[in-house]
Amino acid sequence: MVNGELKVNASELRAKDVAGLQKEVSDLLKAHFGLRMQKATQQLSNHTQLGNTRRDIARAKTVLAEKKREVKEATK
Repeated sequence: MVNGELKVNASELRAKDVAGLQKEVSDLLKAHFGLRMQKATQQLSNHTQLGNTRRDIARAKTVLAEKKREVKEATK
């Protein structure tokens, strides 16, 4: 996902490993930062991208936390 163009599905995220999820979160944070800068300079035409990107970040972080919890429980 780049600049809020596509929604990230939780099922797609669950198919990724921990490293892939961390990269996804990083990419989403960079995209969100870019959108915030566009908003600050009044270049952002579609303001819903900010909310969508924020939700995608939360979705990716939730799946990442679930994966980490699964790994932690499996090592017990």
